[in-house]
Amino acid sequence: MRLCLALLWLGAGLQAASVPPIQTVFVIVLENNNWASFKGSASAPFINTVLLPSASHCEQYYNPPGIHPSEPNYLWFEAATNFGVFNDADPAINHFAITNHLSTRLSRAGISWKSYQEDIDGTYVPLTSTNLYAPKHNPMVFFDDVTGTNNRAYAFGIAHIRPYSELATDLLNNTVPRYCFITPNLVHDGHDPAPPNYNVVRQTDDWLATEVPKITNSATFKNNGALFITWDEGEGSDGPIGMIVLSPLARGGGYFNNRHYTHSSLVRTLQDIFGVNQTYLNDAANAADLFDLFAPFSVAGTNNPTTGSFELRVGGVIPGRTNVVQAANQLGGWSSLSTNALPLNALSNQFRASDVGAAGAASRFYRVLQLP
Repeated sequence: MRLCLALLWLGAGLQAASVPPIQTVFVIVLENNNWASFKGSASAPFINTVLLPSASHCEQYYNPPGIHPSEPNYLWFEAATNFGVFNDADPAINHFAITNHLSTRLSRAGISWKSYQEDIDGTYVPLTSTNLYAPKHNPMVFFDDVTGTNNRAYAFGIAHIRPYSELATDLLNNTVPRYCFITPNLVHDGHDPAPPNYNVVRQTDDWLATEVPKITNSATFKNNGALFITWDEGEGSDGPIGMIVLSPLARGGGYFNNRHYTHSSLVRTLQDIFGVNQTYLNDAANAADLFDLFAPFSVAGTNNPTTGSFELRVGGVIPGRTNVVQAANQLGGWSSLSTNALPLNALSNQFRASDVGAAGAASRFYRVLQLP
């Protein structure tokens, strides 16, 4: 039996959970596919048989409305806006003398970060395409304070935009920065079909099968790390696209929700994790965060004047798993309110329970147990 949550009721409501203590964040961005192309696909066995059963994921995660092609979505990952860009031009054309973006907020707060890009050599700031690397998939390279205004020799940019091949060494040496933005090359991210199968879903899945375990098996990840895997944009639409989260702190176990999210949700979540949320960046101020994928359960309650009971609504349960709700007037001495409380239906993340013993109680504690 797994204890998932204990909350105190003080008549007016229930105390909420805080931001989980995530230490290191990895973000992997893939290319141009709707979630329907991956979920359940025989071409994505790693995602469907390994990742999803152990991860949390979103069913309704979208690129921001009407934001296409790739580059404006990558800018959104860094600043929760596209700055009016609707093309894939190099930084020579699209670059911004703006310091209010995520990586600079991290730098100012003393939080380490790197953009790990596959197929660059790390000897210069990669402002143009090389091998199977494309600047349009590397958001930090569009900001003058990172590149020294398109200076290939700018030391700060070189230090922070590194070859993806270095990540394995950084993981081994425990020298990984706290924020790692990762872009595979144009074949591995599913952008360009390649031999032998010319199957972009399989290309992506094969790359993840090789690379994700390097992260999840590392000491850095096991020490309250979090890996977010998503796509830049929908194909022929705004999505939904995939968002998969793995973490020792994530709900996991196949949990999913149907809440509406966009890339602004990821930006807001990152700002909260790193504490650089004094103000939210652009559209992140309007977005829902992704902490439902981490918090054990959400619980809300209201008094029922007709019955005198306290009605509990428990959300965030894993479909198909059995849960128990218990109550006590003080911590200890728990009694079960609802046993074998199943979700409302096979696709629901919620169930209800009633506490008739709450009447007249000055305070009341609740906890939710998830059975194996």
